[in-house]
Amino acid sequence: MPNKADVKAWKAQLVAQAEQQILKLTDSDQFKRYLNTLAKFHHYSVRNIDLIYAQNPQATQVAGFKQWQTAFNRTVDRGAKAIRIAAPIIKKLTPAEQKRLDTTDDRAIVGYRYLPVFDVSQTSGEPVLSAKDFVKENLADHKNVTNLYNELKNYLNNNTDIKVSEKRLSELGGAKGYFQSSTSEIVIGGDEPDNALKLKTLYHEYAHSQLHGLKSAFKDRPRAYQETQAEAIAYVAMQNIGVDTGNYSLGYVATWAKDKAVIHSALSEIQQVSNKVIELSDGLTKQLGLQEAQKEPEHNLKKLSAQDLNKSYQGLQLQVKQSTNPQQKSELKNQLTDVHQEISDRTQKQLQAFAKQNPKIKQPDPESDQSLKR
Repeated sequence: MPNKADVKAWKAQLVAQAEQQILKLTDSDQFKRYLNTLAKFHHYSVRNIDLIYAQNPQATQVAGFKQWQTAFNRTVDRGAKAIRIAAPIIKKLTPAEQKRLDTTDDRAIVGYRYLPVFDVSQTSGEPVLSAKDFVKENLADHKNVTNLYNELKNYLNNNTDIKVSEKRLSELGGAKGYFQSSTSEIVIGGDEPDNALKLKTLYHEYAHSQLHGLKSAFKDRPRAYQETQAEAIAYVAMQNIGVDTGNYSLGYVATWAKDKAVIHSALSEIQQVSNKVIELSDGLTKQLGLQEAQKEPEHNLKKLSAQDLNKSYQGLQLQVKQSTNPQQKSELKNQLTDVHQEISDRTQKQLQAFAKQNPKIKQPDPESDQSLKR
């Protein structure tokens, strides 16, 4: 069994390996691969995105050994090499520790352990679908891309301090759009014929508004640095909804300083805004009915605990109530019916088992029971 020194050295090697991969990102092709990883794992910390990318740049979906079995009905292939990610070790603080750390929180992170996970490519079993599989198909239609652009523009105008307007491309001096920090205004070339490029430009300028506005801590970044960040976030946003922007430039990543701290800082900022943009986009695509509801396979329902089954039922009820798209509402209702049936079947089995275990308890008269039925 490895001693503490060996474990510490191994952990340090993992992080160092990730840092070396990040330092190589001054190559544009590698940067694209990193951003692809970011688009797929936007809920992970920067630290874990770095670790996943360093160990397997082609990874798309990761989960633990047991999670693949229980949640996805897939098994990890024999001999598959695990990807290690960092998980926090959380300790409950005593009053004395709270005072020493000058915090009112009753829990704190005291360290990290490295857990093994596996990419979907290292597993076999049933197909793993995500909402983005359906979004990609829907957004292949430029009409839907235009709808998402308009919905995002309206959301920013109605729910934020940012104002989005359009001008003719001939008035923009060769640009596709711009962000004016003094007025918090985004201007987009309204007559741009490529609808996907128009949407990407809006994401790009929105990224500027979040990272480089007057109140931003990063407003004084060099121009090349700012443009690279904004373009990276736009790329991640478009990858997230499944629209290929491979023909569009990612900017001049090579202008970044080859400094570990600067690069990590830049990537951290990209991830923060990318998370925000992805969550915003996911919400808008759902409102537009561009994310088709996925039907839960029956065997998966049977594997859910009673608590999770009830949560699923309550969540579907809410989605049905909130849905404005007829097709989506119909599919949600079908899912709700399946979950309801599973709950009903389990309840009947439990009642039958109880009756067998308690034969002395008088059962209801089947004939009188008929009067209760409609």
